[in-house]
Amino acid sequence: MRALRRLIWPLPALLAVIAAAPASAVAAAASGDAIPAAIDATPPDNGLHYPLTRRQDLVEDHFGVKVADPYRWLENDVRTDPAVRDWVGRENDLTRRYIDDLPGRDALKTRMQALFAHGRFTVPRKAGTRYFYGYNKGLQNQTPLYVREGLAGEQRLLLDPNRWARDGASALAEWTPSPDGRFLAYGVQDAGSDWRTLRVLDVDSGKILDDKVEWVKFSQTAWDGRGEGFFYSRYAAPVDGEAYQSTNSDQQLYYHRIGTPQAQDQLIYATPDRPGLSHTAQVTSDGRWLIVSSFAGMDPRRELHVAALDGGPVKLRTLVKGLANDWRLIGSRGSTLYFVTDRKAAHMRLVTLDALRPGRSEKPLVAERADTLAGGSLVGNRFILAYMTQSETVAELVELDGRKVGDVPLPGMGTAAGFGGRDGDPETFFSFSGFVTPASIYRFDTASQQAQLFAQPDLPFNPADYGVEQVSYPSKDGTLIPMTILRKKVLADHAQAVPTILYGYGGFNIALTPGYSATRMAWLEQGGAYAIANLRGGGEFGKAWHDAGRGANKQNVFDDFIAAAEYLKAQGYTPKDGLAIEGRSNGGLLVGAVVNQRPGLFAAALPAVGVMDMLRFDRFTAGRYWVDDYGSPDNERDFPLLYGYSPYHNILSGKEYPAILVTTADTDDRVVPAHSFKYAAALQAASIGDKPHLLRVDNRAGHGAGKPIDKLIEEYADSYAFAAHFTGLDIQRKPD
Repeated sequence: MRALRRLIWPLPALLAVIAAAPASAVAAAASGDAIPAAIDATPPDNGLHYPLTRRQDLVEDHFGVKVADPYRWLENDVRTDPAVRDWVGRENDLTRRYIDDLPGRDALKTRMQALFAHGRFTVPRKAGTRYFYGYNKGLQNQTPLYVREGLAGEQRLLLDPNRWARDGASALAEWTPSPDGRFLAYGVQDAGSDWRTLRVLDVDSGKILDDKVEWVKFSQTAWDGRGEGFFYSRYAAPVDGEAYQSTNSDQQLYYHRIGTPQAQDQLIYATPDRPGLSHTAQVTSDGRWLIVSSFAGMDPRRELHVAALDGGPVKLRTLVKGLANDWRLIGSRGSTLYFVTDRKAAHMRLVTLDALRPGRSEKPLVAERADTLAGGSLVGNRFILAYMTQSETVAELVELDGRKVGDVPLPGMGTAAGFGGRDGDPETFFSFSGFVTPASIYRFDTASQQAQLFAQPDLPFNPADYGVEQVSYPSKDGTLIPMTILRKKVLADHAQAVPTILYGYGGFNIALTPGYSATRMAWLEQGGAYAIANLRGGGEFGKAWHDAGRGANKQNVFDDFIAAAEYLKAQGYTPKDGLAIEGRSNGGLLVGAVVNQRPGLFAAALPAVGVMDMLRFDRFTAGRYWVDDYGSPDNERDFPLLYGYSPYHNILSGKEYPAILVTTADTDDRVVPAHSFKYAAALQAASIGDKPHLLRVDNRAGHGAGKPIDKLIEEYADSYAFAAHFTGLDIQRKPD
């Protein structure tokens, strides 16, 4: 199979998580017998003495099933509950002592620092005659923002978030220049939280204005056409002490005028009678139209409203009624709005809607075909459309009347991201990266169809030394699952079995695409292999692939991952005791579930920021959105499935488990750290062998976004040293 080529646009989405269920546990749950979260055990014979963890005598009835939850008290906020804070401190102390003694840990850290130590650009955005972009010199904890006056102008520093906090944990989040480039609206993210505080910068003077907009989350910032203010989404201020745990509901859309206090912001749209709806705003590039998109969960089913931005009051009218289909605005021309939609097209098509005639049926422009239309943008006078096939995604140039012009020239096989632009201006930028090559930035002209290199990193290694192999393997039901295997070419040439990390996600229609990782490169340099499985439930191959791995089909995701592990061993990629598994967020749930189902298959497991309690995930922050993929624990039909694979509830005492390093962060308000706390406590209380089962909790960090480089390096040096120790990878201070 050829290497995957991917094209990605920054579409609005909520990052989330997913799961599936072992049949044996489903049967037990259905029987009405309680499955204890953990069984008290004597300390393991490995020199480790886990902290004593208080157990509550708490049992709840779920549709006739008695479910124990002895560690419910660990759901309390670690920042405010002294008992939880003390327990986490003792867990961290134990983990720190253990990992500091592992051979090669410091060598991995040193090499990761070297692999990060090169300049990195973000994709430029043009506003007026100005170009805005991020540039990190290498080991800066956060990426500063720069501007150029014209493409060839001198770059000028606008914002340096490294000055915002001593520990580097305050980050520059989303940022958007006004259409003329005079102002910049930007989000401040503290300690990795999903909450944002919006500020405004005067680009001419470099002065930060007094404007301050708080309690913004899961929002886009959309400037009006005159650059006088912007639209944003927010929630009500949470009750004191509940900002990082309370459920997010009743999102509202506001307009903020520059130079005024937030208290004067205008409420544009809200649905108090439907508090489960969220609302985001887009403004067409000509500034004429406001589009409000409303949705209820993670499924791309949206209701649309439109308003003319003519200087008068904003009067929204229904453009598309009901949450039945996906609608993604990719451009406009006059009152004609261009949308990619799945209405009457499972593989998506391009249609138009008329802003002056809301409620009228869409008009087809580019018909559905066998390949899935993954996204698009209008740049200049042409569309850039991305089509996803089974083996690659190609980008096409299309005229406004729907006729194909040709393919977008990409510099090889990898992932292209960006392609923002404006109607009438043919200039756009995109980044391009591969599995073993960091991102380079290119400038592309849709009129001339010419691409030029804008920025390219200097590399401390030779990408040609590494092989990228595409394979397919059969899952339990015979479905062929794609997988990418990365390793040094010399290892592939000699068919040598080496310690391997297997990574997976498998959910929420999110595709695992080619991309570079400096931390992963440190593992490869040491002679390890790294495998990435494109599991069902993801977005690699359209709606059917997604549906095959969610709801009642969740077990397919676990079966796919287990089959990947069996394939790597059977085909001689990894030795019998040389396989570790890794997953983050939804992938953390994946790791926890498959370890319970097949504990003897893995030498080590690295579940990070995972969803581990499938009976209470929807009670915290953004968890309510995830029922589209998981189902609801309050639904009698969904309950046995969720209970059946929930990592916290299905730990099998009496079985030998792999070494497990559970990682999370105290300010993770996407997947609250209580998931990992409860899971780790249950692991440590169960009789599951003598290998260590440790918890690592980062301080002032969240789900991943905005994490300082130094904290990122520390986490992965710990995790990969742990994996290396139990898979037999010999870490050398100077890799070959």
